[in-house]
Amino acid sequence: MDRLVSSDSLAAKKPPRLAPGSGQASVESQDGPAGSHVEWCKQLIAATISTHHSASVVPEDISKDYRVLRDGNKVAQMEEAPLFPGEAIKTIAKDVTYICPFIGAISGTLTLTDYKLYFKSVEREPPFTLDVPLGVMSRIEQIAGLQGHGASSCGLEIVCKDMRNLRFTYKQEEHGKLEIFENLTHFAFPVSINLPLFAMKYKENFPVQGWKVYDPVAEYKRQGLPNESWTISKVNSNYELCDTYPAIVVMPTNVKDDDLCKVAAFRTSGRFPVLSWIHPETQATITRCSQPMVGPNDKRCKEDEKYLQTIMDANAQSHKLTIFDARQNSVADANKAKGGGYESESAYSNAELVFLEIHNIHVIRESLRKLKDVVYPVIDESKWLSNIDSTHWLEYIRILLAGAVRMADKVESAKTSVVIHCSDGWDRTSQLASLSMLILDSFYRTIKGFEVLLEKEWLSFGHRFAVRVGHGDENHAAADRSPIFLQFIDCVWQITRQFPAAFEFNELFLLTILDHLYSCLFGTFLFNSDQQRVKEEVQTKTVSLWSYINSQLEEFTNPFYVNYENHVLYPVTSLRHLELWVNYYVRWNPRMRPQVPIHQNSKELLGIRAELQKKVEELQREVSNLAMSSSSERASPTHSVSPVQTTV
Repeated sequence: MDRLVSSDSLAAKKPPRLAPGSGQASVESQDGPAGSHVEWCKQLIAATISTHHSASVVPEDISKDYRVLRDGNKVAQMEEAPLFPGEAIKTIAKDVTYICPFIGAISGTLTLTDYKLYFKSVEREPPFTLDVPLGVMSRIEQIAGLQGHGASSCGLEIVCKDMRNLRFTYKQEEHGKLEIFENLTHFAFPVSINLPLFAMKYKENFPVQGWKVYDPVAEYKRQGLPNESWTISKVNSNYELCDTYPAIVVMPTNVKDDDLCKVAAFRTSGRFPVLSWIHPETQATITRCSQPMVGPNDKRCKEDEKYLQTIMDANAQSHKLTIFDARQNSVADANKAKGGGYESESAYSNAELVFLEIHNIHVIRESLRKLKDVVYPVIDESKWLSNIDSTHWLEYIRILLAGAVRMADKVESAKTSVVIHCSDGWDRTSQLASLSMLILDSFYRTIKGFEVLLEKEWLSFGHRFAVRVGHGDENHAAADRSPIFLQFIDCVWQITRQFPAAFEFNELFLLTILDHLYSCLFGTFLFNSDQQRVKEEVQTKTVSLWSYINSQLEEFTNPFYVNYENHVLYPVTSLRHLELWVNYYVRWNPRMRPQVPIHQNSKELLGIRAELQKKVEELQREVSNLAMSSSSERASPTHSVSPVQTTV
């Protein structure tokens, strides 16, 4: 396979300003003086609550009184929230003040549905709109008893998972009628009160069925499986051997059921080694699993040792097996003292053990928290670089990317099979396996291929999305929450920056995936495992994110894409080649937005590309017709003109 090495990154592109799938773009549409943090916000609240506040209560099906008001009041019509199929209005509050950290206090109408918070002010031109899915809310706090000019007001502070905070004020005496805070917490955190997420109510119909994107058997057959060394197995069809694995896995042939059970028992959570990817030429493989439970006494499992030997023997190109432990060596030692651990090179013959020194979920969570403090709402321009550096976010991106490149190079250049695990095999293992496959296999750089990659390596292999993201759960301080998937998508974006023509999808595609990681509009990222999704009937009760994306592919297509088939990408992982993804982390700051959205430029370029391709095809037909005419006139069978082979 050919090898592509990155050149220096191009200048940063600016992103589209959007909240895809949430009705319409989430807009803070005016530039202005920047604010500071909570103290500044409290002062601003105190200075602005003299604004007259009033509200009206509207039941779920919208009252007759409100219909009369709506029909007779053009302002009310203009402020009305657009609704998705299945979405219902729960509360409408007039004259609520949004405390924008960039342009100050804005008075408007706040509409709360069972899916979103929708705020609109028609005082400005163009109207100011804020459209926020409730799923992105991590914490909601009520600030009571704010005094100003003789009026008492309530404040709301909403901490979001997508790098922003929202603050509102409204008249306290209206609180008893509207129950804004209670309604907001009720519908933002339904899981905490045993209610379904909104995705179960969403009834949009798309022309493309997204649930059919991933067929495990078809994907393994694309890789050339099964073969004499590997078999497509239904040994886990009832999720009894491993309840966090998919029903269909690829494993070495001729492994006895009793031996497999012992291997699963020796691995944390029963996550025995299974194949993720096989090299089409060398048969070197990427296999994933969880840590072995060797414990402080160095317990051994002969069946597990034999199993890994079988994986090594399946690759005739190499007589070695490299085991990549994603963890820091010190952390792996600590896990060993608690009953976990790692493979001993003395017990696993011809195996090389490599620690990739990637930090755990708690370190990554804290790093993102620090990054949010740096980029929202105020940016200290004089200390921008040092403040970003102090979060260590890019350093952790670098370590993860470097580990993936190291894995991919071992498979491609050394032609050696690799086994990858962390502790449980569903966080760093998913990151490394999918990144290395993205580097090695051009199929995963297409839109469909990337969707397949996520369905396979993240969803089917049990990354705990519900636990890590906290869908509908008000326990914002849960220790298991961590932006593991966000870190992976950031790494993908870094690679797209270095190879801008190697990916069929554009930046909007990645932004849309992250927005709907939190939104709870689609069923794609819900729950922790395939077993749970089957139990909850996700494919019949919810809509797939891929239905939405694949029904409008032109929105997400990279106009510069070239199919580098069978090319391996080698991104440079030094810090000087990495950059902060401003278009995601700082997109709420109006000063960071382009005057023309980048996705609009991309669509225009796609149109130009299509026109040029059409002209090329017309010219090819003309050349072919001329060649045939010339041959006919000369009656010479030996004279011909080859058609021009040109693509745009």
